[in-house]
Amino acid sequence: MLVPCRLSPLTLGLSLLFSASLATAATTTLPEMSVTAEGEREEDNPRVKEVSTATRTSTPVRYVPQAIDTVKTANVLDYGNNTLGKALEGIPNVSSGADTRFDSVRIRGFEASNDFYLDGIRDDSQYIRDLNNIERVEVLKGPAAVLYGRGSQGGIVNRVSKAPEHGRRSSIEAQGGSEDLRSLYADLSADPSDTISLRLNLGNQDNNSFRDGIDGSRQLFAPSMSWQLSPDLNWLVQYEYSRYNRTPDRGIPGVNGRPADVSRSTTYSDTQRDYIDDRAQSLRSRLNYQLNETWQLRHTLGLFKLDSEFDNTYATGYNASTNTVTRQRWQQDLNTRNLFNNLEAEGDFTTVGLEHKLLVGLEFGSQRRDPTLYTAAPNSVPSLDVGNPDRSRQHTGPMLLSSDNHTVVQSRGLYLQDQVRLNDQWQVLAGVRFDQFEVETTNKDGLTEPQDSNTTSPRLGVVYTPWRDHSFYASWSKTFSPVGGGLIGITPGAPGNTNDTGPELTRQKEIGVKSDWFDQRLTTTLAVYELELYNRRTRDPENPEITLLSGLQRSRGIELTATGNIVGNWYVRGGIGLQDATIVKDNNNQEGNRINDVAKRNASLFVTWKPELGWYAETGLTLVGERYADNQNTTVLPGYGRWDALAGYRTHDWDVRAALNNIADKTYYSSATSAAQIQVGDARSLVVTSTYRF
Repeated sequence: MLVPCRLSPLTLGLSLLFSASLATAATTTLPEMSVTAEGEREEDNPRVKEVSTATRTSTPVRYVPQAIDTVKTANVLDYGNNTLGKALEGIPNVSSGADTRFDSVRIRGFEASNDFYLDGIRDDSQYIRDLNNIERVEVLKGPAAVLYGRGSQGGIVNRVSKAPEHGRRSSIEAQGGSEDLRSLYADLSADPSDTISLRLNLGNQDNNSFRDGIDGSRQLFAPSMSWQLSPDLNWLVQYEYSRYNRTPDRGIPGVNGRPADVSRSTTYSDTQRDYIDDRAQSLRSRLNYQLNETWQLRHTLGLFKLDSEFDNTYATGYNASTNTVTRQRWQQDLNTRNLFNNLEAEGDFTTVGLEHKLLVGLEFGSQRRDPTLYTAAPNSVPSLDVGNPDRSRQHTGPMLLSSDNHTVVQSRGLYLQDQVRLNDQWQVLAGVRFDQFEVETTNKDGLTEPQDSNTTSPRLGVVYTPWRDHSFYASWSKTFSPVGGGLIGITPGAPGNTNDTGPELTRQKEIGVKSDWFDQRLTTTLAVYELELYNRRTRDPENPEITLLSGLQRSRGIELTATGNIVGNWYVRGGIGLQDATIVKDNNNQEGNRINDVAKRNASLFVTWKPELGWYAETGLTLVGERYADNQNTTVLPGYGRWDALAGYRTHDWDVRAALNNIADKTYYSSATSAAQIQVGDARSLVVTSTYRF
């Protein structure tokens, strides 16, 4: 069900402001500008030299004592992919756990569905994010609570949005392809004055699917402004409205320990009535004040709002006696609002011959989540034949109120970080953060229950650079996950709430080496780690109403990544990961099991030949090993390999390219949220993209 898009008053006001600024720009004479060849080549290079996610300061990747992977979204959008799961596919020891409802990933075997950030601001609501306003995605592996607070057991995913750049060219891009894929996006820039730069990303995408009855529609409107208020004060303000209206697809069930042997187009939902409609708005403001040559103050304000509605009929299991798929129907009206206020001071100074880069930060967060959930009566939704489902068999009975909760979260964090340069060879990164987290939920019966946690999160890292192009590092870090800090909310009066409700704790030990090769054109990272969740919540087997903090989950692994320019016009990006993620201690018969959706090995390798102008081409392989669909390890998802390729031609103003996904048209399974809901990987498809820059 597709609903016409209506812009909010805030969206409309920003649109009018941007239009007025463009009109001003049209009458302003600007100096003639041309893009240098060096700038063009930097866009082609998948290598990123500096990142901010790991330290909240601009730091060369070489000097971050922790593995971090970066994906430029242009490399993903060229293949017609516009989801985080696709963007992160193939990154060593990162796996997608996404379903049709919201983004979900596992990093080093640990759930990271609530560890998403946008320009360093927490973005933990349940929805599918749009990548067309995103420059790159940075994945920091391992605990990150020292800078970002709760969660981040396996790592965090930070999207870096497209910001205004003085003198930047505008572009219009059209895309079409298999399954009626069609989109039109514009990335417009203007400089009304020497001190103001504007940028506007907007567009629309529609598509069907190789899966029966599945389709979707996206809209994006994202204006931004960079204003140099004075030589020492810059103000960056960004707004984003995104909408994604789609038919949900929960995949297929497992049968006899494997995905059901049915056509990959087979669906079991009510495709004529089911829908999901996400409407997300984000407003971000960053003031940067340069106090003097060595110190600066930053104030960041982030406001996010999500309105999400769905009506979803999905598979809950397989009945062998009748060879049918059992189903259930849910409806939800979800509203969330996040407000984060962050003040940071960053400065460089020297003491007794030691060079310091000090970061002091204070963060205040206020979050609200209001889900109203309805469900069909038990056994009232018609089952479907597993091989020949009749999707016209709808549930026509009443929907019963399941929950109507109101959750409020207040969080406060104080953090301190010092990057110390001891000499030309040794650097130390040390940090600590103190957090207060309070959550209170009121249910439909008026019952209210609060929970709170106070936690300290440390990090220590050392970087040793004996040669110019090689840096060895070691780090230790710790994080916490409080009750109610995941999906944002608790269940008042639930069993176990009166027991020990302290946070789950995670610690990581990591060593590695980061190297530059071929005159610093190619960068590699080799990392070895052990990551443990040692305060895992489990149920007492003798009394399920008692919660015990006695579980242990462990992941051990090794990763190798390589990105950059090999020689001439040849570029490479890829890596390989090996890991063993298991439940070590458990009271509920899962001890020794592997974590669901986590392969023991995965890898990717893309090789690109791209001259400055003219013809270019790319081809790549993505490999994922065998995984389990559930923590009970009852259903196996077979490993797979997918081959993709791209070819194009570009001039100074035009760029036309064609991408072929899954060239061999292999059937594979990309993720699973349970043994009853296994996501089918994309079939072979062709995507053609044309970009005009002016």
